[in-house]
Amino acid sequence: MSDDDWLAGQFESHRAHLRAVAYRMLGSLSEADDAVQEAWLRLHRAGAAGIDNLGGWLTTTVARVCLDTLRGRKARREHHPPQPGASALESARDSENGGSIVAPSAPADPEQEAMLADSVGLAMLVVLESLEPAERVAFVLHDLFGVAFEDVAAIVGRSSEAARQLASRARRRLRGETQVPRETLARQREVVSAFLAASRDGDFDRLLSLLDPQVVFRPDLAAKLGGPRQEIRGAAEVAKLFCGRAQAARIALVNGEIGIVVAPQGRLLLALIPTLASGRIVALDVVAGPDRLSELQLGVAPEADGERF
Repeated sequence: MSDDDWLAGQFESHRAHLRAVAYRMLGSLSEADDAVQEAWLRLHRAGAAGIDNLGGWLTTTVARVCLDTLRGRKARREHHPPQPGASALESARDSENGGSIVAPSAPADPEQEAMLADSVGLAMLVVLESLEPAERVAFVLHDLFGVAFEDVAAIVGRSSEAARQLASRARRRLRGETQVPRETLARQREVVSAFLAASRDGDFDRLLSLLDPQVVFRPDLAAKLGGPRQEIRGAAEVAKLFCGRAQAARIALVNGEIGIVVAPQGRLLLALIPTLASGRIVALDVVAGPDRLSELQLGVAPEADGERF
């Protein structure tokens, strides 16, 4: 076996881990594969001589590549903000890039990416997307993959204590800020979960039972739902709008209460803010404009048993 074959074999044994790290940092399977490819190229150029811990070296390399990608992404957004009237979907597509992995392969499979996003947690990916690059890298490395803060510090170019603070801030953002009692959040989640399940299953009668007879649906001007964009009133009309839909919708904390985010592959397109009374939904406000979405306080919703991420 040649040295190149041996090195490639060693790299392949770490590929799944590196891809998982990169995906959680970038939220895009194609960009994650690009980061893994770059790590391979750097390893191939450098060789394994002098590397005592190949797994640690590769994780560090991927993390640095991802940090550069996140910083570049942030700079592009600051210099090229979404144009007025552009849909959230168009803005999300602008941030996607193609990529490959160590050996030539097919482009990232959208279905595979959707499954991966769901396994990570779409709400988590949405909140991670709102973090500063160094915060996201510090949180992912330490909280999700157990990398020591001393090693995180070297990657983000901060002290160990500063790296600890970065992860702490990210953790607080993920948990969200809420003054709503846990019992109230649990009741909200029960109703909203049932609403989403009925929507996905196309259960019209169940939707009616969860909606107040005078429920009002209020989309903002940027909402692009493939249907009416004006205010809709009445349980039957709103139930028709949602029946058989909500496949990409997931529960999240929105401004401190249980809400709904629509985020294919973790890229936030819109948020729905339900108002509940007496165990029924009395209003559904849709937020889709980029400016309004950026003002929302998002977090990972407590699980049904009351535990937080």
